[in-house]
Amino acid sequence: MRRFIVSLCLLMVLLLTIGTTVLAQQQAGEITHIVQRGENLFRISLRYNVAMATIAQRNGISNINIIYVGQALYIPTGGTTPPPPPPPTGQPQPGPSSYTVQRGDTLGNIARRFNTTIQILIQLNPQIINPNLIYPGQVITLPGGGTGPVPTPIGTPTSPIAGGFELGGHVFSFSYPTQMKGAGMTWAKSQIRWDGSAPASVVQGAIDAARSNGFKVLLSITGNAQQLAANPTQYYQNFATFLRGVAALNPDGIEVWNEPNIDREWPQGQINGANYAQMLSAAYSAIKQANPNVLVISGAPSPTGFFGGRCAAGGCDDDIFLRQMAQAGAANAMDCLGIHYNEGILSPSATSGDPRGNGGHYTRYYQTMVNLYASTFPNKPLCFTEIGYLSPEGYGPLPTGWEWAANTSAQEQALWLAEAATLAKNSRRVRLFIVWNVDSTTYAADPQAGYAIIRPNNAPCAACSTLGAVMGVQ
Repeated sequence: MRRFIVSLCLLMVLLLTIGTTVLAQQQAGEITHIVQRGENLFRISLRYNVAMATIAQRNGISNINIIYVGQALYIPTGGTTPPPPPPPTGQPQPGPSSYTVQRGDTLGNIARRFNTTIQILIQLNPQIINPNLIYPGQVITLPGGGTGPVPTPIGTPTSPIAGGFELGGHVFSFSYPTQMKGAGMTWAKSQIRWDGSAPASVVQGAIDAARSNGFKVLLSITGNAQQLAANPTQYYQNFATFLRGVAALNPDGIEVWNEPNIDREWPQGQINGANYAQMLSAAYSAIKQANPNVLVISGAPSPTGFFGGRCAAGGCDDDIFLRQMAQAGAANAMDCLGIHYNEGILSPSATSGDPRGNGGHYTRYYQTMVNLYASTFPNKPLCFTEIGYLSPEGYGPLPTGWEWAANTSAQEQALWLAEAATLAKNSRRVRLFIVWNVDSTTYAADPQAGYAIIRPNNAPCAACSTLGAVMGVQ
C-alpha cells in the first residue's frame, strides 16, 4: 500500500511538471503539437497559420518532408491561442435558405461554402442550365433551409475584396483540366499578342477553351512595341478599341499589356509609368463601356533592380515605374494591380538570406514584393498574373542566366507555391493568384517548362496536391 501511494505521488509530480512545462511554452508564445497519422509539415503549418520554415527551424528539422507519427513539434504562435482542430463533419448548422451570387463566385465555391454539392444545387435550381455560368445578383436556393457557411479558421482574416481569393494557372493547352481543378484552380490565363489589325474575335478560341473546361478566363493582352513607338497617342486609342471588342466577348478578366517597364515589351526611350497610365486609362474606359463586369488588371511590371532604382532608355525598375503610374492617376483605371513574382529560391515566408548578389533587394522575396506593391496602391487589391518557382528537376541543367535555380527541387516548388498561396489568401490584399505555369514543355534559352507544375516523365503533380490543400479541395 505504501509503495502504491509513493508511486501515485510520483505520477502526480510528473503530470504537474509536464503541465507546468506546457503552460510555460504557451505563455512563451508556442504550443506543442503531436504528429498524427497522415499529417505532414505543410498541413500542420496551415492549421496553425505558421510558416513551415519557422516550424522546421524551431524543431531542428533539416528535411521538411520527413516527420513521424508521435513526434512532438514546438509551434511558435506569438502568444496567440492556437486554432481548434477541424470541426466534426456531418453536423450541419441552420443557415440561410438562399444565397445571392457575388462577383467572382462559382457554383463550386458556393457549394463548398454551404457544405453541399454542385449536383444538389443544380437539382434545386433548374434555372441553372450550365453550372459554369452563374452571374452576380442571381439568387440560388440552398438545400434544407441551408447549411451554415464553413467558419473561417482562427487567425485567417476575412477578405474584404469583392469576389474573394481565387486561384488559377497560365495554360499553353487544356490537356490537364482535372489536375488544375484538383489544385483548386478556377481561372485559366492565356496570353494574346495583338498584331494591330486582327479583329477582337481572335481571342474567341481562348475564351471557348477555358469555358468548355469549366474555367473563368483571364486574357493577358499585349501588342506591338514598334507600332506603339511610331505614334503612341493613336496606338493607345487603337488598342483600346480592340480591347472594347474583346470585352464584348465576355471574358472574365483582361490584363492590359505585359511587363511595360522593359524594352522587350515597350519602345526604348518611351518607358515610363505615366505613359503606360495613358494606355491603361483609355483601355479601362473602353472595356467598361463594353462590359462593366470584366475584371481589369494593370499590366504587371517585370520585377527588377537592374536599372538601379531609376528609369533608363531600356527600362525602369518596377518600384519607380509603379510610383510614376500612381502619380499619373492609374488607380482610377484599374480594378486590380498586376504583379509578377518568379525569381524566388527560398520559402515565401523568408525576407532575408538570399545567397545571390543584391540579396537585400525587395524583388528577391515574396513578402517584400507584396509590401511594395500594396503600399504604392494601398486602395487596390493585388492580382498575381504570374507567380512561380523554377526547378530543373527532370530536365537537366538550366541554360545560361538561369543557374540561380539549380538547387530548387520539384517538391520545393510545390511547397513554396502552396505557402505563397496561403500567405496571399490570408493577406486580405490578393484577389487573384495565377500560377506560372501549368503545362509548358519548352525548355530552352527561356526554360518555361521548369516553372510548370506538370512535370516531365509522368511525375505526379505535387503542386496540385499542395495547392489543393490550401484551397480545400484535397
